[in-house]
Amino acid sequence: MKAVGLSKSTYYYELNHVCFDVIKNQKLMDEINKIFEDNKQRYGVRRVHQELLNKGYSINHKRVQRLMHKMMLAGKRPKEKYHSYRGEVGRIADNLINRDFCTTVPLQKWTTDVSQFNLPWGKCYLSPILDMNTNEVISYDLSKSPNMEQISNMLERAFRKFSNTEGIIFHSDQGWQYQHAYYRNELKKYGIIQSMSRKGNCYDNCIMETFFGRLKTEMFYGHEKDFGSFDEFKKAIDEYIDYYNNRRIQSKTKWMPPVIYRKTSIKSA
Repeated sequence: MKAVGLSKSTYYYELNHVCFDVIKNQKLMDEINKIFEDNKQRYGVRRVHQELLNKGYSINHKRVQRLMHKMMLAGKRPKEKYHSYRGEVGRIADNLINRDFCTTVPLQKWTTDVSQFNLPWGKCYLSPILDMNTNEVISYDLSKSPNMEQISNMLERAFRKFSNTEGIIFHSDQGWQYQHAYYRNELKKYGIIQSMSRKGNCYDNCIMETFFGRLKTEMFYGHEKDFGSFDEFKKAIDEYIDYYNNRRIQSKTKWMPPVIYRKTSIKSA
């Protein structure tokens, strides 16, 4: 104590303070690690920080950032631009969305697209419907071929889930699926208004592109060899979308999962 120029009381005060800080941080670090692992290492600082607040912790995001850096924990980020399956282009419907993705309630604007996945045993295609208000995956279909049966399955599941779709604006690119008479007639039958992007303009449907990029980053890139068959990959997609809809928090939905945000919005309307 004399060597460092501290009195006995000051020395033990500082020692106790350091020990307390280590214990306090260890408990917090354990909680951070639990949140990180429970979400399969997908969460970055913002979402980990929000989950801590949800659990009753009073903590600054900079402290979370410092501890996660110390623990070498980093959320997954998109590594490459998403490329969807494209078909013939044509003029079927106006671009009613025109990059206006703002909504006031759920079930006001939907969007869809098809994304290709390359796996060791072949290719498969995911076709989901996304609500622009909640970011909820309304319905989806995974298929080995991007065909009209896939689109039919996706639409049927959406209409079973929500019986009242009158007036929803449903946006897509100019892919051949969305020009097909069956697709257009189904939308009309359920009172849905069709909207299509301009030719070759990915920014007109950036909400869906963002979703595909997030999904691929969080559960696909680097894990392609883990899926030994179509059935195994389908199970992984089912699990991820269930997690995404019911557990994964987002800033857009006031740090609630999409389904909980939709139900909360409907109750308060």
